[in-house]
Amino acid sequence: MGDISVHLLDRGRIYADMAYVLDGYSMGSASNPGPDHEVAEFVVWNAVIDGPDQTVLWDTGSNPEAANGYWPDPLYDAFSHVDAAEHTLEADLDAAGYSRSDIDAVVTSHLHLDHAGGLAEFAGTGVPIYVHEEELKFAYYSAKTTKGSIAYLASDFDHDLNWNIVHGSEHTMFDGFRLLHLPGHTPGVLGAHIETPDGDVLVAGDECYVEGNYTDEVPLGPGLLWSDRHWFESLQKIKELERQTGADVLFGHDLDRFRSFEGGWNV
Repeated sequence: MGDISVHLLDRGRIYADMAYVLDGYSMGSASNPGPDHEVAEFVVWNAVIDGPDQTVLWDTGSNPEAANGYWPDPLYDAFSHVDAAEHTLEADLDAAGYSRSDIDAVVTSHLHLDHAGGLAEFAGTGVPIYVHEEELKFAYYSAKTTKGSIAYLASDFDHDLNWNIVHGSEHTMFDGFRLLHLPGHTPGVLGAHIETPDGDVLVAGDECYVEGNYTDEVPLGPGLLWSDRHWFESLQKIKELERQTGADVLFGHDLDRFRSFEGGWNV
């Protein structure tokens, strides 16, 4: 295995009710029938995985026009990406020392609007876009019908993209970097196991929005959970890999966890 580095890109902040993220967080009771709701700050991030022979971008963040009517009003009202306009993909790649032309492939962990909003940047380029089979099916089903989930926008991903379909439970990108199917949040969430000289990294992504999903095994709120059973099985898969490897675990939107890694591994 050659040297692999992981560079984290800060793509801005989303504000949302913690009850979306931790099931039952502000649930009322007889003694406290009207609990306070906590609106918390969450990170949107991407990563650049630099391998011996290729450079891979993990996710593409939100569309910069998210706050200007690009995201549907009900979605933006619940999940406000307040600084999306300040975080274009080009600018955030540049801040990390990369350009779009350096990217040999893109892994789309899933196609929700805060993860797939920059895919249009790769339309017509021929750059391979990796996505799980179940995710692509569900995204088009959701975006093109009144069923599924409202968190998919066809305008994010319905482009001339060089889709590379991931089937089954695992897919090796290159030696030391493999993708993991982690259904639960959506049918086709992808995580990753990455081996760097500074230690292993497990990308849990939106399988675990925050620490409490992982450590306390509290599921995502119902609005963010496609399947409770699949979510729990995927959680155990990540936990077993952590036990085997001692890897750092990177969550989907936990700002404190993101900051603790200081930009990445071996950067």
